[in-house]
Amino acid sequence: MKYSWELTETEFGPFYPYIQDKNITDIDFNGKTLWVTDLKKGRYQAKAEVPEEFVERFTHRIANRVNKPFNRANNVLEAETNELRISIVHESAAVSGRSICIRKSLPKVRHTVESMLDSSYCSIEVLSLLINCVKAKMNFAFCGEPGVGKTECAKFFSRFIPANQRAITIEDNLEMHFHEINPENDCVELQVSKELSYTDAIKLCLRQNPKWIILSEARSTEVQYLLEQWSTGVYGFTTLHLDDLRNLPDRIMNMIGRSRDADRLENYIYEFISVGVLIRQYENDRGLLERYIDQMCFYDRLDGKNSIYMLVEDGKLVSKNIPKDILKRMVRAGISKPFQCVETCPYEPLDVELVKAVRRHNRNGEEMMDAGAKPKMAGALHAAWAKPVGGA
Repeated sequence: MKYSWELTETEFGPFYPYIQDKNITDIDFNGKTLWVTDLKKGRYQAKAEVPEEFVERFTHRIANRVNKPFNRANNVLEAETNELRISIVHESAAVSGRSICIRKSLPKVRHTVESMLDSSYCSIEVLSLLINCVKAKMNFAFCGEPGVGKTECAKFFSRFIPANQRAITIEDNLEMHFHEINPENDCVELQVSKELSYTDAIKLCLRQNPKWIILSEARSTEVQYLLEQWSTGVYGFTTLHLDDLRNLPDRIMNMIGRSRDADRLENYIYEFISVGVLIRQYENDRGLLERYIDQMCFYDRLDGKNSIYMLVEDGKLVSKNIPKDILKRMVRAGISKPFQCVETCPYEPLDVELVKAVRRHNRNGEEMMDAGAKPKMAGALHAAWAKPVGGA
């Protein structure tokens, strides 16, 4: 449950500068030293003193705010605000000293089309393809190790879900912020708890008339119920911990466990998960972390055969071989060029046919010209809209 209070320096003391820093995602005190996780610098020990009396005072304030006891008998204290998730473990359980973890989850999208391209997060063709996959109502699995930004990637692509298609998010910790980043969309945000399990929440969804189900993280047997919901014509996103997209079917089968319907469930994976995206990070020569789409693939089941089509390997587009069924879905969505879309058009050399398509999409071009568009290219496109193209 979320609570609300002012983020004042008095309450958060030595933690406050790190809470204010937009690049820091995690603030961890182990009872002796303070460690922070920075999107660019990685994880490092902060040069900040955390006095014992502050730890006691901070814990007491949080316990009072959420009206929960914190002692030897109740040795875990948890609270959430709109932007923070706080977890405190009592020294009776954490013998190294009272442990405090603060996780930041901002109700904003860190990625933009321009930032993805400028940082080499992915190529313009891959980005266009993935945006088109959302428009064609495909199911996504965003994969990678913890901390690489799977949820941030999912948040970015959620921006392309049409406003009139109801999306239901299912999370234990509210990190998607779907309503805040898509305020015009019809959405329902479910938070799992002791009273509402992941499985119960997924089953509940169908009675809420969703078009999209977004499961924050597939961890266990609930993924089976997610696949069954997707099989009914509902679309969606989920995230998984994974190191190679080729291992996704086996990973999900292991999560589900032994089943007499194992073959049927494996077929479901290939049939109802369309797109796999694997995100990695590395340290560049300046010691800063860089994130990128390392792998991208399509899962496909056709004529009784399960197949994986790898399009991106090691961050590079290695194939444009798209399964026939995927192409059909794109055509039904009005997409004739899978590797081009109106959102990325301002960032590539002008294509006469694409300009025609953009003009048909929006005569004035205003819908596409967001704040991320490069001014020179935006001007060129507006000029193109103003003139006849090829006799059109």
